Amino acid sequence: MASQNGAGEFPIIDSHIHLYAAGHIASLNWTAGLSQNHPLNRQCSTQEYRAATQNRSNLLGFVFLETDRKSGLKDTEWQDVLDEVDFLMRIARGTPRDGEDHRPEDSKLVLGVAPWAPVPAGEKVLAQFVQEVQQHCGDRWDLIKGFRYLVQDKPAGVMLQPQFIEGLQWLGRKGLAFDLGVDARMGGLHQLQEACEMMERVYVGDNDVKIIINHLCKPNLRLTASEAASGNPDFTKWKEYIYQMASHKSAYMKLSGFFSELPKQDETQPTAISTLVEQTRPWVDAVFKSFGPGRTMFGSDWPVCNAGGPGVQASWGHWHSLVAAILDDQGLTPEQKAQVWSGTAIEAYNIHII
Repeated sequence: MASQNGAGEFPIIDSHIHLYAAGHIASLNWTAGLSQNHPLNRQCSTQEYRAATQNRSNLLGFVFLETDRKSGLKDTEWQDVLDEVDFLMRIARGTPRDGEDHRPEDSKLVLGVAPWAPVPAGEKVLAQFVQEVQQHCGDRWDLIKGFRYLVQDKPAGVMLQPQFIEGLQWLGRKGLAFDLGVDARMGGLHQLQEACEMMERVYVGDNDVKIIINHLCKPNLRLTASEAASGNPDFTKWKEYIYQMASHKSAYMKLSGFFSELPKQDETQPTAISTLVEQTRPWVDAVFKSFGPGRTMFGSDWPVCNAGGPGVQASWGHWHSLVAAILDDQGLTPEQKAQVWSGTAIEAYNIHII
């Protein structure tokens, strides 16, 4: 694992970002209702990401997560998601097209890619799709670390279908991870209950597929810390499910996504870091007690963090500062902090740092 540098900053792998050029916005599922000046209704490519991170010298790179392009389980509905793979491969090869806003030197930032995949379609269709992705990647297939099928907006029961379980187990046999996106606050705690049952079924036998859980399962951070500590049922059940998930040693958690769940911040006067640490401590405590720093990883959820954070220019940096303060608040050793900033992502996504 990379060590802390002389400036007192740890090497960082941002384990959760999304990228899209302006020309891709029409292919995304979730942009239709956005206002013209919404922070996500604009180009969010590598140059914008570099600006957001202020070109930090200790940022080793990122893991790209699929951006919820229009898709379906049939092979006739895969074009947009395969186009997204092509876009990431152009970034990784340093071969930009006009209007995509990335440069050849950005190629070294791409440490891993987790595209969309039709997991509920079962092993045969999933294998067909992954083979197509491999053909699109060519000699950069090594960058594909896993896949995601976003379940937070899907009907109840999807994760328990035999084909879904079969698909995850197939990913495990191929050494590919699965990013799990559920939403406790908006989708309901039943999604977490279903995810727990799904994991129990997936891990029957010796399957050890790495399931990488996004954003603490989007808990209800509109609760106050005192409400959570006093036994609010939303928090109590969320915590119970988090501990169940953590009981599986091939499960990992992303420390990410808070700004979307907390009350929106004022761009001119961001919420103080100390206030945010206090406000989120019950949830953070639960994650570190269950997963520990060895299975918890830093992720910014950029550019989504811009929507709830203090604006396009400041949100990534404010999130970075919050995570640094959280790790201090947890009393982690330098080695444990390094694990959260980069080591866990290296292990979970099988990243090779040159």
